[in-house]
Amino acid sequence: MKLIAGVLLMALTVAGCSDDGGSPTSPSVNAPYSTTDLRVGTGAEATAGRQVVVNYSGWLYSTTAPDNKGTLFDSGTYPFVAGSNQAIEGFSRAVVGMRVGGLRRVVIPPNLGYGAAGSPPRIPGNATLLFEIELTAVQ
Repeated sequence: MKLIAGVLLMALTVAGCSDDGGSPTSPSVNAPYSTTDLRVGTGAEATAGRQVVVNYSGWLYSTTAPDNKGTLFDSGTYPFVAGSNQAIEGFSRAVVGMRVGGLRRVVIPPNLGYGAAGSPPRIPGNATLLFEIELTAVQ
């Protein structure tokens, strides 16, 4: 009986530990794909097949962090062809329809991101990602 009580206590202790999704060694919550325009641009529109340039920041999605921004794993400027396989699918898809000057927040579940493999060491397998993407140019 003491053994069962000890096992239950240990299980409850482990279950009570929470992860903020910011740990690079554990997967984050699998939230659905979504985009939210934080600022609508007024310039040229990014369409599939066009060369674009974006400024971006990417975080591990966290249900407990402010604005769901867990650990920042990358940021910078990235030129690529919108709607292509030059970026993870969720990122490339998010840019299509934006206009230069726009700022968009996108939540990318693992199946549209890095999947089960992740991108070690900064992005664990099965991680949901959150990006803020600013479209700076369309060619």
